[in-house]
Amino acid sequence: MRSHITPPPLGRAAREPDTHAPDGSEVRLLATEIHGATRASLCEVRLRAGAVSRPVRHRSIEEIWHVTAGRGRVWRCPPGRDAQPVDVTVGDTLVIPRGWDFQFSAALDTDLRFLCYASPSWPGADEAESAEPGALGTPTI
Repeated sequence: MRSHITPPPLGRAAREPDTHAPDGSEVRLLATEIHGATRASLCEVRLRAGAVSRPVRHRSIEEIWHVTAGRGRVWRCPPGRDAQPVDVTVGDTLVIPRGWDFQFSAALDTDLRFLCYASPSWPGADEAESAEPGALGTPTI
């Protein structure tokens, strides 16, 4: 007789955020350890129209962002360097390397939404630390 193994549950973006990221954005968890992910995680990030995130940097993870809705700007800056923000829109994908400062904003007329793949898995709130002011100005959240 074969034993039955129950697969991990499906992930689905919740109507309300599961949490807020250290940068202030809304986070909806899609694939985490409770969904069976052991080496990476996936979430949907949302930033309301006109909002500017707090600048942060990650201590140990790398993220890959894929924009699924809206438009905005992203500033990513390597340690000890200067960098210019880039405009992002639906279909754009970018990397947030470990240890780089970053900040993002949504266009005035539309929310910004993106999938965020983190490797290794997001370890918790103390993963992110505050960074120097970013090129996108004063945070609004």
